[in-house]
Amino acid sequence: MELQLGLPLFYFLLLGFAILMYVLLDGFDLGMGILYPWFNTDAEHDHLMRSISHVWDGNETWLVFGGVILFGAFPLAYASIASLLYLPIMLMLIGLIFRGVAFEYRFKSHTSKVWWNRAFAAGSSLAAFCQGLMLGVIVQGVDGSSLTQSSLQWLTPFSLFTALAVMAGYALLACTYLTMKSRGAIQQKAARYGQRLLIFVMLAMLLVSLWTLYQQPDIRSRWFGGVYSLALMVLPLLAVLAARLLFRDLARVQRQFGAEQAINNRHESRPFWLSASLFLLAFAGLVVGLYPYLLPQQLSFYAAAAPDSSLGFMLPGVMIFLPLILAYTLWGYHIFRGKIEDYEEGY
Repeated sequence: MELQLGLPLFYFLLLGFAILMYVLLDGFDLGMGILYPWFNTDAEHDHLMRSISHVWDGNETWLVFGGVILFGAFPLAYASIASLLYLPIMLMLIGLIFRGVAFEYRFKSHTSKVWWNRAFAAGSSLAAFCQGLMLGVIVQGVDGSSLTQSSLQWLTPFSLFTALAVMAGYALLACTYLTMKSRGAIQQKAARYGQRLLIFVMLAMLLVSLWTLYQQPDIRSRWFGGVYSLALMVLPLLAVLAARLLFRDLARVQRQFGAEQAINNRHESRPFWLSASLFLLAFAGLVVGLYPYLLPQQLSFYAAAAPDSSLGFMLPGVMIFLPLILAYTLWGYHIFRGKIEDYEEGY
């Protein structure tokens, strides 16, 4: 696999980093909305909201950052993707707006809280579903003619299945985050749901992988016919190992009794990192399969890149804002580390 050096490669890697950070961070708070109907009482809903109230705004910064990189560094890819996926992108933004408004108003409302609960769950589910649709389109590839005309090519059985898989993955992240941030009955329920979701997510990852290999000969040849094919087998093996450890740790959390034991048990935080590692491994496999394309077999990152003068003009801004975003993200999670208490106010 021959790397092409220079600014286009730098921005390609930076775009991948921004997408990965968004998926890992905003994934679990979108997952909270997906999990919302699975928790029944107002106290449980309040707890779910408090667990993400201090970080959810910052998590979405990575979506904006990734969008800016795509727009500025790869304008041709931005135009093609925005044209092809116009409807899913608009629906995703509508979902994010719904959940954002619901998040703010739910803490202030008393008589209409149930409607804001529904808006939060619906907006989160819609946004996650649309992100899965877009992932499915990118992975399965597109016909070159659909890049220049309106098309419903994004609506396929494969993209619909990846949408459900992404929703399940986000819900799994939310369960493991709740396991880390909660105690008592909510923690036990989150661990139990997490085990069930883990089984579905692993089966979905297997099916999506086989489906992709079947419909993408180039990806299949890269995984099984290239010089790195043996080394690439490490990725699925690590995913199976992470899933095995995650299932065991979630079972261990469910066997815990008593608040003091729960507070001091080191296994409560590990499920979140293991579930995040599943996303990291899946993302690595995706990059291996798609490189160097932003749209498979249609548009490489090198062909889609802006002129070097434009990429160089963006560089000082990236060097300033990327460390700032990383710094306040790390600082925010450090400040609000630990368990969520029921007496804490959201806003």
